[in-house]
Formats: sequence, C-alpha cells, structure tokens
Amino acid sequence: MHRMRTVNIISLNAALLTLMALATACQFADPFSPDEEPATVLAAVASQRVPVEGRVQLPPGVSPDTLINLEVSEVPESPKAEMVAEGLEIPWDLAFTPDGRILVTERPGRIRVFQDGVLLTEPYATIDVAHVSEAGLMGIALHPDFSDNGFLYVCYTYRDGSQMFNRIARLTDREGQGTDHTPILDGIPGSSRHDGCRIRFGPDGYLYATTGDATDPDLAQDLGSLAGKVLRLAADGSIPADNPFPNSHVYTYGHRNPQGLDWHPKTGDLFITEHGPSRDDEVNLLEPGKNYGWPEVTGTAGKSEYVDPLLSLTPTVAIAGAAFVSEGNLPASWEGNLVFAALKASHLQRVVLEPPEFRSFTSAQTLFQSEFGRLRAVVMGPDGYLYFTTSNRDGRGSPRPGDDRLLRLAPAAPRYLTQLQVRSGDTFRLELPPGTYLLRWEAPQVMAVERRIVVADAGRLDLGTVELKGEGN
Repeated sequence: MHRMRTVNIISLNAALLTLMALATACQFADPFSPDEEPATVLAAVASQRVPVEGRVQLPPGVSPDTLINLEVSEVPESPKAEMVAEGLEIPWDLAFTPDGRILVTERPGRIRVFQDGVLLTEPYATIDVAHVSEAGLMGIALHPDFSDNGFLYVCYTYRDGSQMFNRIARLTDREGQGTDHTPILDGIPGSSRHDGCRIRFGPDGYLYATTGDATDPDLAQDLGSLAGKVLRLAADGSIPADNPFPNSHVYTYGHRNPQGLDWHPKTGDLFITEHGPSRDDEVNLLEPGKNYGWPEVTGTAGKSEYVDPLLSLTPTVAIAGAAFVSEGNLPASWEGNLVFAALKASHLQRVVLEPPEFRSFTSAQTLFQSEFGRLRAVVMGPDGYLYFTTSNRDGRGSPRPGDDRLLRLAPAAPRYLTQLQVRSGDTFRLELPPGTYLLRWEAPQVMAVERRIVVADAGRLDLGTVELKGEGN
C-alpha cells in the first residue's frame, strides 16, 4: 500500500527568500522596468510568510509512484501595456459589444470599430458635432439590453446658431453600423471647454452623465441648469421618479468638469473624477442630491454644506477617465482599485482603497510616466483587461508615430521561483509571502494543470485536492 507522506518546504534558500520578498515589496515599482526593482527587502514583509498546502491526485491508470512536478512562479504586481490599435484621432471613450467589437469615439465626430484584431477604416457612425478645442464627440455607452435592442448612446457638442450645447443621443446597431440617430436630451450648456460628457449605465439601469460648467462656474450651483452636474435619466431621456430633485435630471451638483465615472465592484458606490482649476483635481464619492462645492470651494473645505473629495491632487494632473478593476486577468491585488488617466501629467494612476468600506485611499502607484504621452479614456473590458487611450493629437500633446493609440494593461509574465516533486496523495506545503502566484502541476501521461492563487497576509491557505487528468481526457 502506498504510504501517505507530507512534503514540507518550510525554509527556502536565502536567494529564493530574497527574490520572493522583493516581488512583494516592489508592488509600486515602474512596470516598464521589471528587472530594475529596488534592492531593498522589507523585513516585515519577508517575515509574513503564509503556509500554503494541498494535495495532488493522479488519475486511474497512472502508477501512484509517478513523480509529479510542482512549479511555483510569482505573478508580478505591475502589469505591462500591450498595443491594441493605432492611427486613431483623439479617441475619447470606449464601449464593448457582446460580439467582441470595440467601439471607439473620436472627438471630430466618428465612431470607429476594432474587430477581429483590425481597426476598420470605415466609421461605424459619423455624427455632426462642434469640434472646437475640447468639444466634440465624447462619451459612449451601450444599453444594458444591447444584445436585444441594439441601442447605444453618445454625448457630444453641437451648435445652435452662435451657441454651443451638449446632447445625449441614441443610435441603433444595425448590420454593423450605428443608425437611427435620436436625441434624448439636449440643450445642456456647452462650450469649447468644460463639457464633461462621460456617460455610463448604472447598476440600477439608469443612464448617468457628467456635465461641465461650460466655462461659466456659477452654473454649477444653479439647480435650474444642467451644467456642472451629474445627471441621471431613463434610457428614453425621461426623469426617473426617484431622482433627488423633483422633475429634474440633476443627481449631484457643484462640479467643474468631471470626466471619469464608475461604480465600485464590491460596494456599488459611484465615484467620479473631475478637473480642478490650478489646484485640487478631485476623486469624489457621489451621494444623490449633494453639493460638491464648485466654484465656492475646491479640495477639502470642511464645510457642512459641501461634500469633500475622497482624494484631491495638487498640483493638478488633468485627471480624465477612470475605472475600477474588477475580477479578471490583472493581479488579484488590483481588484477593487481605481485607475485613472492623467492628461497633463501623462500617466495612469492606480489608487488602493481601504476595505471593507472602500471609501478612503491608502496608497497610490504611478504607471507609464511619460511613456505614452497624454492619456484620456480608461475602461475595464469584459475580457478582464483594462483598456486606455492616448490623446496626443488633441492640440495639447506632441503626437508620436502611431498616435493616437488604444492600449490595454495585461499581466506581466510570471517569474519562476522554485519547483518540487511530490507523489499522488502527498500533502505539499509551501511558505510564501503575500502576493499572487501561479502553480503548475505536470507529470508523464497526464495533462498539466495551472492554478493562480492569492496569498493573503494572514491565516493559512488550503488548496484542497488538485485532481490531474490523463492525456486525451
């Protein structure tokens, strides 16, 4: 009878311990320099090794004495950037269709399609917009029932005589084209600057839209104006009965130029990012009916009549699009983090929120500083990758070959740490610092199995029994 054994890997050699501690300690290193991380080992982190154990079972027909190789690799905390498409003109927002297309708005008035690895030359739709300075075609969002009704929505600037306004309109997806242009809300004050226009459907099924102050700051405090607000409307443009102000699309007010909008994947809280003047770019948590202060105050004012931001940035970075990282292909430690783009400061910024409320920020990481130039849209894709765009052709950047671009964050290749051999039914035991790891089991006559695990900073992780399958199964 095969004797049950326990394989203990309690003390790894010094070099391996150093590597593992570095991998955890350097989670805020420059992601473009994975081989140049600081040579500092945080003793506190290195001491927080967590027991990880489990068992592995060979399939019937394979000798129980067959040795199984277990390879352990560390998944880097800093992902890499991958090129998706280039040759765009001021891409402003993205939407992902269920059949795998990516729809990209270009500010001059086109919606482009990225499909099957190719950016199509023919626009999906062309809209008559007022493309002046920062104004033009901006936000895009798909109806929650897009698969059934084909509805999608855009937000853009238009002219009426000598005046500029912003409008939300509905299109219908037919035979690969956006048709049946139908305005659902117009007359929103517009200007060549400060137009907001990020739109998203919320978990409640309503459409939310950011609007800027249209360079008239006093409008942000005027509840009779749709400028300087976050709006909430039904898919047909009507006013939801439970909006905070009777017979009004206004959800919150006192905003200068909000350009990022997303809901936390765990709490459902709604966050926005908005441009400050010469100081105090802000990240705000929205509560219906609340006043966020512009132009009376910026940043943390500590006045009861206004809601203070969760985070303010001085000097300003020209904060733009933002998205929360949900479960997917990025390191597990990124889940629930907010990532926003910076136009003027030319980077992405990842901020970590404190659980379980996720209403305060604990740390920040700058990504791709000046690597791609001005960055604008940030959207979490349904494939588990985080997508972002450059904005170097917007008149304020320095275009580079290939601009503008659509890119995505993808995990860097796992870094090999060690391997060991076990037998079927054995209990293997590792001690690993907190982090994300890839475990791979392989043996003759069986199919290799990989599993990504997340090691927390406390407790013990039991992986249970990993059952291997024979080749051909």
